[in-house]
Amino acid sequence: MTGMNENPLDLLPEVVLAASAVVGLLLGAWLPRRRQWLIGALAVVACTAGIVAAAIAAANPVETAFGESFAVDTLMATSRIIILGATLLVLALALPRLHADPRETEFYVLLQLASAGALMMAGAQDLLLLAAGYLLASVPAYALAGFRKDGPGTEAALKYYVVGALLGVLMLAGITVLLAAGRATSYPVLRTELAEAPAGLVAAGTLALLAGLLFKAGGVPGHFWVPDAVQGSPAAVAAFLTTIPKIGALVAFYRLAVVPLTDVDLPWADLVAVLSVASMTLGNLAAFFQQDVKRLLAYSTISQVGYLLLPVAVAGRTDLDQEALLYYLAAYALTNLGAFAVVCALPDAHTIDDYRGLARTHPALLASLVVCLLGLVGTPPTAVFLGKLEAFTAAFDGGYAWLAVVAAVNTVASLFYYLRWIAPAFLARGPVADRGVTSRSAAVVAHGAATGSVVLGLLGGIVLDVLGGPLAR
Repeated sequence: MTGMNENPLDLLPEVVLAASAVVGLLLGAWLPRRRQWLIGALAVVACTAGIVAAAIAAANPVETAFGESFAVDTLMATSRIIILGATLLVLALALPRLHADPRETEFYVLLQLASAGALMMAGAQDLLLLAAGYLLASVPAYALAGFRKDGPGTEAALKYYVVGALLGVLMLAGITVLLAAGRATSYPVLRTELAEAPAGLVAAGTLALLAGLLFKAGGVPGHFWVPDAVQGSPAAVAAFLTTIPKIGALVAFYRLAVVPLTDVDLPWADLVAVLSVASMTLGNLAAFFQQDVKRLLAYSTISQVGYLLLPVAVAGRTDLDQEALLYYLAAYALTNLGAFAVVCALPDAHTIDDYRGLARTHPALLASLVVCLLGLVGTPPTAVFLGKLEAFTAAFDGGYAWLAVVAAVNTVASLFYYLRWIAPAFLARGPVADRGVTSRSAAVVAHGAATGSVVLGLLGGIVLDVLGGPLAR
């Protein structure tokens, strides 16, 4: 291990976010209920400052912080911007509805802590730090899932917690096995040691470790919690659960693939390819006949994990893997949050039929919904189209042409259930659509996310050029 570099400025976005959570918790104990929106404003400032700090740090040379345990590279800089930007959008969805809520402060604090955990997972270059990030991203999220304290929320939190605790323990067991096999927890050291360790020991540890990451990503086989947790949670929390932890987990998965596992003589890439097919196929098939819109988006997010695993499966086999993953993550975050913003804007519309007549009552909101849903399919010129194109190209270039073909077939199949949601909006007016938009801020987020998805797609060539920087190893 190199000499310790204990400069907290290397972790400035994470430090600012964590400090904001701590300060907000203390202030919330003294502020009157109607002034607790200031804690949300503080969270907005912290996320904005973190994005600025991450953008500035992206111009610096690649380095590691605190020895080699935390990476400060292009992968981490982009992850910071995506995670903090997504957190800002979730805050915008939640702030108006939480005003004067008895537990308003707790929501903002939990959200910031969970986002900080996702950031730590994305930058971890040590198995122990990865485990700490996993726990930090998980425990506050359990509380957020049951934030409403009603029946569906309690069920959502319980199922989320039980699956998370089980796979979390399995992940810690995997870390213990890899420590025994590689005699270290640092990724650069493990890269050398695991290549010479007993294959059975490495395989067992890797499988257990990946179980925890797939739980956070919401992919098969750690996907069981997703439909119930998303349906039972408040819409803003559901948007968070299906976006931000997924980003941290998939970036952590990719970093594991290109550093400690790159020289291991195991068919881990084939396993990832199988998991990719299972996630996209199961998610799409289960979403076909869903009536509840949040449950439909829950299965949609499982299928999206399958597409996002394509660059991970070919990690280190092509020059397109990193930029494909990062661009797709940014595109997915914008588009998925935009779809959930429409759900937040119409809180009384729970099923597909409740969106009848939306074309006549709220045409602008419908336009945003159409852009986001067709964007999730991968329709040009949205950003997800280019993200999928890059992921498919990376799979072809990395020797997994069959995986790209399966993903393309699944993409076409997914169009069916998204159109099932859009079609009723053009029929006669329904009673729910006539009630109007309850949350104007959510409608603004929906319009902004839909516009951002199109703009990011049109500027894709410029963005992709800056996403292929070197990785800390």
